Amino acid sequence: MLKALEKFPAEEYALPFFKEHGYVRKLCPRCKTFFWTLNPEQETCGEARAEGCATYTFIGNSPTKRSFTLREMREAFLSFFEKHGHTRIKPYPVVARWRDDIYLTHASIIDFQPYVTEGIAPPPANPLVIVQPCIRLVDITNTGPTFGKYLTIFEMGGHHAFNYPDKEVYWKDQTVRYHHIFATEELGIKPEEITYKEEVWSGGGNAGPCLECVVRGLEAATLVFMQYKVVGNQFIKLPIRTVDTGYGIERYAWLSQGAPSAFHTIYGEVLDRIFEMAGITNLDTNLLAKVAKTSALVSLEKAASLMEARRKIAKILEVEAEMLDKILSPIENAFAVADHTKCLSFILAEGVVPSNIQEGYLARLLFRRIYRLLRLLGITDRLYDIFDMQIRYWSQDYPHLKEMRDEIMEMLHAEEEKFKETISRGGSLVKRITEELKSRGFKKIPVETLTELYDSHGLPPEIVKEMVEAEGLAVEVPENFYSLVAERHMQTRKATEEVEHEKWTEDEVAGLPATEELYYKDQYMTSFEAKVLKTFKDKYVVLDKTCFYPEGGGQPADTGFLMFDGGKVEVVNVQKVGKVIVHEVKGENLPKAGSLIKGFIDWDRRYALMKSHTATHIVNAAARRVLGQHVWQFGTQKGVESSRLDISHYRHLTREEVQKIELLANEAVFRNIPVEISWMPRTEAENLYGFRLYQGGAVPGKEIRVVKIGDWEVEACAGTHVRNTGEIGFIKIIHSERIQDGVERLEYSVGIQALKAVQRVEGLLWRVSEILNSPLEKLDKTAEKMVRDLKEANAERRRLIKEIARLESLSMGAKTETATIREVSGIKLILRDFGEEVDVNRMVQTANEITKKDDFAVTIFYGADEKTARIIVMAGQKAVEKGVDANEIAKEASKIIGGGGGGRRNFAQGGGPLREKLQEAVKKAEEVLENQLKRE
Repeated sequence: MLKALEKFPAEEYALPFFKEHGYVRKLCPRCKTFFWTLNPEQETCGEARAEGCATYTFIGNSPTKRSFTLREMREAFLSFFEKHGHTRIKPYPVVARWRDDIYLTHASIIDFQPYVTEGIAPPPANPLVIVQPCIRLVDITNTGPTFGKYLTIFEMGGHHAFNYPDKEVYWKDQTVRYHHIFATEELGIKPEEITYKEEVWSGGGNAGPCLECVVRGLEAATLVFMQYKVVGNQFIKLPIRTVDTGYGIERYAWLSQGAPSAFHTIYGEVLDRIFEMAGITNLDTNLLAKVAKTSALVSLEKAASLMEARRKIAKILEVEAEMLDKILSPIENAFAVADHTKCLSFILAEGVVPSNIQEGYLARLLFRRIYRLLRLLGITDRLYDIFDMQIRYWSQDYPHLKEMRDEIMEMLHAEEEKFKETISRGGSLVKRITEELKSRGFKKIPVETLTELYDSHGLPPEIVKEMVEAEGLAVEVPENFYSLVAERHMQTRKATEEVEHEKWTEDEVAGLPATEELYYKDQYMTSFEAKVLKTFKDKYVVLDKTCFYPEGGGQPADTGFLMFDGGKVEVVNVQKVGKVIVHEVKGENLPKAGSLIKGFIDWDRRYALMKSHTATHIVNAAARRVLGQHVWQFGTQKGVESSRLDISHYRHLTREEVQKIELLANEAVFRNIPVEISWMPRTEAENLYGFRLYQGGAVPGKEIRVVKIGDWEVEACAGTHVRNTGEIGFIKIIHSERIQDGVERLEYSVGIQALKAVQRVEGLLWRVSEILNSPLEKLDKTAEKMVRDLKEANAERRRLIKEIARLESLSMGAKTETATIREVSGIKLILRDFGEEVDVNRMVQTANEITKKDDFAVTIFYGADEKTARIIVMAGQKAVEKGVDANEIAKEASKIIGGGGGGRRNFAQGGGPLREKLQEAVKKAEEVLENQLKRE
């Protein structure tokens, strides 16, 4: 075990390869990093970076024997390692649903962590080679200004070898040799052009020494020698040593072309078209090339601002910084649009619905940044054209993009609508916050407030800046704002099939053997015999075997009872702690350790849960068939009377969609499809069924339990299921609702409970039919007529109230039996007791008529019905100008009657249950009014 290191000892990097080829080890005086070079005169590490160690010297001057397109470079890499004994592996998804700690795949090794790297499961091949699309949103701010060194989406070429204690594949020396042969022989780079930098790598919970491969200033590959697991600040030696390489496929292609930016290399005609849309013409390629050579000086995490980096580059180029910024900003924005739209296309193609949570949050962040960039370029109307181009362009290599095109466009349209609504609603919120900050003496809006407005309300800081500055407050948006926000949301603990337990429970079962899971051997087993291994805390029992299913995967635990030596205890809960199953029981005496018991589960309950669990898989697959491939299970809870399934979807479900899902689900039930369950090696299951397996979240273990319902659905699932879909009988969706942005809930019942649900609705219909005296078949027409009549009656009522209010306002020129009029400091105060006729509409309309006719009038209307006392205060415009505040009057008066009140300065109301104190409250209202006028 080692403490986390900043540097590994020199011997970790002193490889025979370096000695054989005459490399020397040197220390870079600028970045303080050791490096290996064939040039003894080389002073710095040679990498172009913010510290100024070097600049790019490959722009317009490629070091390779020929120019490669991105597709050609990808194939060159894969073919080279295939020829050297590696098995080619298809890329994994960019959404890492097999992981419970991250959302997006940001390196090729992510595909094999933690199961392969920790020895839980074998690799799909050993050694293997893969080109993995990766997404790193922490680099989002630097995308564009760095001309392609940083991208949010890129292809990582990885050749991986997994070295076991009893099987060595290859390690450090051979890894460097492979890179050197690829770079020099395959690509034609001269050996003296390659520098190897020593670094410490840590990511995905693992760590190890690494070598960064630098060619003419560009770090083109990273060779990681993963041999530690990171726990806190400790490095713990792993039994498996993993070769984890990351070749930048885009970077090598860029090197080979010597283009002014990596974006030119990656996007070609797509970038040209974006430039054309944005009116960016007559590009000065010479200037771009000069800027590109020094673009590594830009690092918005390390530099104070983009303008500071601009000034450095402008000084080198001997041009004005402001002029350079004016030229570069739209070009860099176009670069970022090309990158971000590709990135979002890949994310949406894998079924991520933009929302405020999890990976959906990251998709929304990307969309809103894209929209902001298009706004700056003046081409928001070309949003869909650009995405369409990206989908066509990349579908040649990733055909699933084309398959998902229509769904991607629908999600974009829904997200654009939501964004516009957010901006529309955000104005009043920002204004309120701004007024509050100004009242507290703030001159500038805090960064925390910008983050809160973005995180909680979806308002981008640039739009907030426009709104706030119009209100007279200053705003400084951090250059790396989006990187900071993305980093906060990149890693989290996601839902899994397992249930977490408290430490004390784990301590109690430590050392006990794994419980034999009889419910997997025979899901229809209702009773069993077992031996007691341990009891603790007077209510927990551990057996050597059990058919009681423990809570997990949204399925509740079984209940039932245990019988022993004439005794009996009720099983009320069952949990799985590691590999040990713990039964929580209720009863006078517990069985003793070593004794034999007979267990009986509540079969009716279990069977209902089995049907509900299988129905969940069926409904999920039906929803995907109706709504699209973007539908993924977001959460689930099975029950006896009803169950629920939460799914990802970008709009509220319509009644027609719910009915289609229900119809399809029942078709699957009536087909009597066999439900096949098997344990499969993880890699084999993924190869056979894909990553749709992980509907319920990440599933741990070397082998996973696969539940396959014919051609209908297949999932990794630990729950209990029926033998065929026909056993379910009938599925009835009883409710649907949006539980949060991007997540729809379906609630449903199965079997007899589904029939009961239908009968309950039928009962309600019959009851309504009786009340309305209308036959069922004419009930809709009768209801429509009643609603129409009611609307007409309400409209007439409103007209009559307004007329009554007008007439009453005319009669209040003098004191009446119910109204008192007096003058208070030039204000006409009208008090009226409405008695028990507390019609709020009438009171408000009458007060409104009075204050419309007399700007100096203040009305205090009040009354009390059987339950509540009410006070309504309204003030004319001139009365408000003289200091009258209806809000304060209503609040203070309402306190007397035991309630609350409020409103605006010209209109407020309140109420409370203390009817007997109404007159006292009215006097308080008069007193507050008089005090307000004295303050004038």
